[in-house]
Order: sequence, then C-alpha cells, then structure tokens
Amino acid sequence: MSAFDSAKQWARGIKRDVVALWIAARDPRVPWYAKATAGAVAAYALSPVDLIPDFIPIIGYLDDLVIVPVGIMLAVKLVPADLMQEFREEAVRREKPVSKAGLAFMITLWVLAALALTWLFWPEPA
Repeated sequence: MSAFDSAKQWARGIKRDVVALWIAARDPRVPWYAKATAGAVAAYALSPVDLIPDFIPIIGYLDDLVIVPVGIMLAVKLVPADLMQEFREEAVRREKPVSKAGLAFMITLWVLAALALTWLFWPEPA
C-alpha cells in the first residue's frame, strides 16, 4: 500500500470516528465525561469555523493536523470499546452531520477575542 493510500485510509477513519463520537455524545450508555469530551471534539471537528483559520501560514492547519486527531484519540479512549465499535458501524451508514453548536461556539470565541483585543488596544482619552 502506498503512502497516499495509507493517508486516504487514515483520513476516512478520522471522518468516521468524528461521526461516531457525535453519536456517542448523544447515547445514554456513554459515561458523562466521555459524552462531554466526545461532544466537544465532534462539535469542533464538524464546525465549519476553525480556532486557527486555515489562511494563516503553517499554523492554520495545525488544529486540523494535530489538535483534532489528538482530541479524537482521547475521546475514543474514554468511550467504552464495545460501544465505540457500535458507533463506528453506525457512522459508516450515516452521512456527516453539521455541528451548529460548534459553529456557535467558534463564532462566540472569535467575537470575545475581538472584543478583548479592542478593549486592550483602544486608545485612552487624552
């Protein structure tokens, strides 16, 4: 198998696991701490807005290449293995959801950052 095929298979596994974590976050059999982690990771991964925008050179893709996979690995370890296998099988049959909560969270975070920077750099009245 070529490196390109391996990368494609890895990317498919990541996409499947994100959907599986989205399902896990809504399942009553999953412990609360695993639900919280799975929900946060899935919301961030499915959000159309990134914490670090992709147009920023090099670090723009840092969250996609490092933060998301590490979050997925942590969340997968917290979900019981038998349930995670069930969620993965269901994720293959489902289409990718869109996280409106993730979008709202990221927009809120960017607005708060903009307000903090405005407050920090606003000139004092003379």
